[in-house]
Amino acid sequence: MTLDYYRRLSEIQQSPRTWLITGVAGFIGSHLAEYLLQLNQKGVGLDNFSTGYRDNLEDVLGSVAPAQRLRFKFMDGDVRDLDTCRQACQGVDYVLHQAAIGSVPRSIEDPVYTSSNNINGFLNMMVASRDAGVRRFVYAASSAAYGDHQSLPKGEEEIGRPLSPYALTKYVNELYAQVFKECYGFKSIGLRYFNIFGKRQDPQGAYAAVIPRGFAALSAGEPVYIFGNGETSRDFCYIDNCVQANILAATVQDQCALNKVYNVALGERTPLNELFFMVRELASRADNGCSRVEPVYMDFRAGDVRHSLADISRAKVLLGYLPVYSVRQGLELTAEWYCKASHVRSV
Repeated sequence: MTLDYYRRLSEIQQSPRTWLITGVAGFIGSHLAEYLLQLNQKGVGLDNFSTGYRDNLEDVLGSVAPAQRLRFKFMDGDVRDLDTCRQACQGVDYVLHQAAIGSVPRSIEDPVYTSSNNINGFLNMMVASRDAGVRRFVYAASSAAYGDHQSLPKGEEEIGRPLSPYALTKYVNELYAQVFKECYGFKSIGLRYFNIFGKRQDPQGAYAAVIPRGFAALSAGEPVYIFGNGETSRDFCYIDNCVQANILAATVQDQCALNKVYNVALGERTPLNELFFMVRELASRADNGCSRVEPVYMDFRAGDVRHSLADISRAKVLLGYLPVYSVRQGLELTAEWYCKASHVRSV
């Protein structure tokens, strides 16, 4: 963690601000809310529970002090409704826009639903934030924007053709951000997430991400499926690294850093086979029977890229971003949560 990041944390603690987190009941949104409340910030959370969970909010509020809990206001609402977005943005200093339908397979199955949330909802939030005079709008972009671009590592300036409706929607967000800069002088920063993981990531359903799905399957004695031959690789990034990037993006003062997109990742590539063996080892600590499980290989999924690796030099130089947790360290912390007896999720 850089000295600059410590300085930023100290500054916002000394001068608390109001932060709006959309998608606050989701995996990333709930972590952002938790961390900011622990820093004695005021928080406004917006969610309609289309993919988020009330349990996540209960976890957040249970992890902070009573005085910090009182600083949080929750709105049950949909970003697809402009009036709701306007109401949420009133009196807000910083917006961390995480609300989205974030699954490639789901977007292929239902592109209209993905587009209405990820494009229309995004536009509503930008309009509401602009009109409310927020200081900074930080939004969740995606490494899916790189599409079929083959070179590694991925630098922010070169992208390929989108491989899914989801990827297209996230790239449209970046285009809208640039248009709002040119037309309105609106200040925003996009963060292209690369396979963020950690506790509260949903292990259930057809669209679950590979790490929570792996832990859940091993804990339940079910097969662990890997799409492809297992040599597909990803740049997995632990959630606390992602939180750091959001806070840095919201508070950076260098004007040269604004109105850009940044890769948020570890900057290292992990093959899925290697990931599986790490997950299996950690799950075996709770249940030794997991150590004998072998993965089941399936066909590659439509829209999936084969390899992903981020160049994080721009975020390091302009934002002061420095990931602290390795994949192994993140998995150690994640396993403790996923290997509990059960996680009953209530919407």
